[in-house]
Amino acid sequence: MSATTHDNAAPAGADIAGFDPRSGGFVERLVFNNRALVLIACALVTAFFAIAAAGTRLDAAFERMLPTTHPYIEKFLEHRKGLETQWNALRIVVEAPPGASILTADYLETLRQISDRVFLIQGIERGYMSSLWTPATRWYAVTEEGLDAGPVIPDDYDGSAEAIAQVRANLARSTYIGSLVAGDFRSSAIDAPVIGRDPDTGGTIDYRRLSAQLDQLRDDYATQGITIRITGYARVVGEMTDGLIAMLAFFGLAIVISGLILFFYTHSLRATLLVVGCSLVAVVWQLGAATLLGFALDPYSVLVPFLVFAIGMSHGAQKMNGVTQDIAHGTPPLIAARFTFRRLFMAGMAALLSDAVGFAVLFLIEIEAIRELAITASLGVGVLIFTNLILIPVLLSYVGVGRRAAARSARGAATGPGPVWRSLASLTRRGPALLVLAATRTVGVGGWVVARDLKIGDLDAGAPELRPESRYNRDTAYLIEHYSTSSDVLVVMAVPSRTACLDYRTLATLDRLEVQLRQLPMVEGTRSFASYARWATMGMNEQNPKWFELIANQPTLNQIAPYAPRELKTLNCDLLPLYAYLTDHKADTLATVVAAAADFIAKDDTPGLKIELAGGNAGVQAATNEVVAGAMDTMLFGVYGAVALLTLIAFRSIRATICALVPLVVTSILSEALMVALGIGVKVSTLPVVALGVGIGIDYALYVISVMLAGLASGEDLTTAYLRAMRFTGKVVLLTGFTMAAGVIFWLLAPIKFQADMGVILAFMFLWNMVGALVVVPALAFVMWPSARRKTI
Repeated sequence: MSATTHDNAAPAGADIAGFDPRSGGFVERLVFNNRALVLIACALVTAFFAIAAAGTRLDAAFERMLPTTHPYIEKFLEHRKGLETQWNALRIVVEAPPGASILTADYLETLRQISDRVFLIQGIERGYMSSLWTPATRWYAVTEEGLDAGPVIPDDYDGSAEAIAQVRANLARSTYIGSLVAGDFRSSAIDAPVIGRDPDTGGTIDYRRLSAQLDQLRDDYATQGITIRITGYARVVGEMTDGLIAMLAFFGLAIVISGLILFFYTHSLRATLLVVGCSLVAVVWQLGAATLLGFALDPYSVLVPFLVFAIGMSHGAQKMNGVTQDIAHGTPPLIAARFTFRRLFMAGMAALLSDAVGFAVLFLIEIEAIRELAITASLGVGVLIFTNLILIPVLLSYVGVGRRAAARSARGAATGPGPVWRSLASLTRRGPALLVLAATRTVGVGGWVVARDLKIGDLDAGAPELRPESRYNRDTAYLIEHYSTSSDVLVVMAVPSRTACLDYRTLATLDRLEVQLRQLPMVEGTRSFASYARWATMGMNEQNPKWFELIANQPTLNQIAPYAPRELKTLNCDLLPLYAYLTDHKADTLATVVAAAADFIAKDDTPGLKIELAGGNAGVQAATNEVVAGAMDTMLFGVYGAVALLTLIAFRSIRATICALVPLVVTSILSEALMVALGIGVKVSTLPVVALGVGIGIDYALYVISVMLAGLASGEDLTTAYLRAMRFTGKVVLLTGFTMAAGVIFWLLAPIKFQADMGVILAFMFLWNMVGALVVVPALAFVMWPSARRKTI
């Protein structure tokens, strides 16, 4: 390509009077011959998007995280009205003071107060809320007069010893011990479904406000010795959002570290501020554009603006370095900026388009939050074409880089390549090159072997995005230990025909599925109308365990039906949910349970009955895992294909394309192996980083290859051409790799485990892509250009 020839090198000592402004390509002439207009346009656009970015909002709506086109979610949505308690629910456990039981007047009064306060929280689906105080929490028993029922806490409850004894008796006759009441009678639960929409505004519920209300509730009663534990999606989002300020502080620290390292490298405050400032302008443009499109940030996509900044810093540093070197040789800033633009524009454009494609392919995943992330991130990378490839050179053409920076660069050029660059240049010779390629192959194969164990979904109980010692994960552990019904629920939906609803054959099928699921070690318990019928039958026969059967007596089944809890049978009997309470929602757990249920469904032929998967939070997670798994290979092939095509267009060289792709493939493999080592699964929150494993470092390789190709095209041998690449772009690749890694490695201290994990992965990617560009590329070049290497042997 023409942008990589020696004609693009700035002539030393050139002056403005002798420079032809009509030289260069069309884009260069358009930009630099209209510099003032470019700056005015960028200033106006920045002001416009800054105003828009001020309206950036945080939205973590539950529905945005759903793969709505997956069959499981389609069925879940179809039967949503019958499964309100499993849609997006909070479980609030109220624990009695140490040594006390829930069967005391003080505790029950406190529970009533808490239940009332939860009932009044904006966004709670009040009609489906349940606690010991809600009227729908009922006991069922057989008396001399037949089946009888009533609320667990009766209407005439007055807190007396007799009333407490009655509550105890009612609980014994109910099915709530282990589900709504802990087996040790030390705590009880409030189940509160979340609507998801603000009834006043019609917009998404404010999860941060909801979480703050729950925290206030917890704090208000802590002084009374009451411990309140809360689980559910809304609470996870709440803790993630609470940690957002700390996350932003670490983002800010990374920006400061990047700026300081860049300044100590350049010794030019103006150039440093210019590069950092333009990268931040790109973030402003991205946030503003996303806001205008109606998109919002969530606790996972908040990582994207930093990635845009990081990519911008890499490209900006290359432009600054090129201008600095030309100015050091006596070239005026305008001419230096134009020649730097010529040398690096096509390589930078190919790299940024590759980054944009890396984000855009995420659109293949049919989850609204991921698709919005794909669009906004692609926009962010796209605006870097203007803010970093165009705006930075234009600004540098006016302000230059300062005398100290130019003098320092001139001294570096005069002393020639140092021992580090000479060592790297030796990789263009046979022995070192073959050794590097053998090591790369060994590392790549070893990484591939480890990466085969990469799981889709969560690998830890609770919320893996939060640290194990977080309040949420401690609350989840308490629930698992004290309740037989965990917060991880898979709902299998039995859909009978009108005539088959209470038919014995229908219930017998449901019962067989329930028994089969209970055999799985990861299923703590199950619940359905079939199992309820067993308990009711035993109750009708003096609690004799011999009668714990699903009897083939239709009148008896019909008699039991009106007393069934509403969550076990819809009012018009068009849905009979089966609840499977799981030990956790790890990927292997979900895969095993779903496979067992699907196998049963495939073999079932009960007339008038359709069994469908899957609802509950575990069903949603299972569907999400399948969508992510199905899209992952397609996504990676799309990224690699786009990178290959864009590199081929930019360099018009298959050999150069191979040199750029091989390090990226190895980076992807090793990144996945690192995720295995760290116990991180691929899911909605981590998938963007997996995609960026390809795109985030492509610019490193492309900038090195572009200058190396220019040297080869002018007749230089491979070693000389590579040394030229190191002088012009390689040292900035080294600087950028260490700078960005140093910035994100401090994320290990972040309170949110998700950010800490991403910090490790990003640091690894920054460093390995740097190694690939500086070490693997010259070794590959030795193989790709045999005619050039013969001059070096």
